Amino acid sequence: MASLKALKVRINSVKSTQKITKAMKMVAAAKLRRAQEAAEAGRPYAQRLESVVASLASKVTVSESSPKLLAGTGKDQVHLFVVATSDKGLAGAFNTNIARLARRRAQEMIAEGKTVKFYTIGRKGRAVLNRLFPKSFVHSIEPGDLGKLGFADARGYADDLVARYEAGEFDVAHLFYAHFKSVLTQEPTEQQIIPVAPSSVPEGTVPSTAAPAAVIYEPDEEAILADLLPRNVAIQLFRAMRENAASEQGSKMTAMDNATRNAGDLIKRLSIQYNRARQAAITTELVEIISGAEAL
Repeated sequence: MASLKALKVRINSVKSTQKITKAMKMVAAAKLRRAQEAAEAGRPYAQRLESVVASLASKVTVSESSPKLLAGTGKDQVHLFVVATSDKGLAGAFNTNIARLARRRAQEMIAEGKTVKFYTIGRKGRAVLNRLFPKSFVHSIEPGDLGKLGFADARGYADDLVARYEAGEFDVAHLFYAHFKSVLTQEPTEQQIIPVAPSSVPEGTVPSTAAPAAVIYEPDEEAILADLLPRNVAIQLFRAMRENAASEQGSKMTAMDNATRNAGDLIKRLSIQYNRARQAAITTELVEIISGAEAL
């Protein structure tokens, strides 16, 4: 059995840890509200733009002059996985769940004979995937605090991805991030961002039995698509960053709450053990005193 001094030191150590986890929970709760509001505010625009671009992709007649972001490369061999996580840990299974989804999809595609490359945004995602796919990384970014990222950052990432796509480094790009639903639920999500994935039933289209609607561009088809398609990539990346920021704080809040409660349970068990050891020590001392008195 541990000594009374060792038990007391351990109890004080766990109490200090409990204070830290409780403070981290409060900080995460304060950041969560702002991150959740930002994520929810950005969803309508991102979803609407995604719907419009998908509708265009399903209606426009693809030709040699069509933008590659819309028409694709004509191949489906090299896939780039853009895995967005965070730079910091202590957030429960937030980063692990995103990396696990990317790993599972990569293994499925490799089994089909395709080539998979990784483009990570976040240190934690790279740390997990680098153990299994050390030679498949093309680039890695450490964005810092997800809550402080702006659209300019997402636009920079998007420009880099588009430049790599135009250079022929990959055929299809998939974005992996966590969709924030609630404090307790953050759903790992996969989304194809390059080229545009035509929706099966685009919003606002006519039934399949009717003739497809004609798309009329004003002022010019090339000018509109040249601005709209790269913007869509940036917007989807920005939405992923906002969703990840809210998901990280929600997962961290839950993890720190569990850690605080577990620390409390451990303190109770250690306190019981300490009291029992102290009582046994007192009883032993009393027995020794009584025995000594009787001997005299």
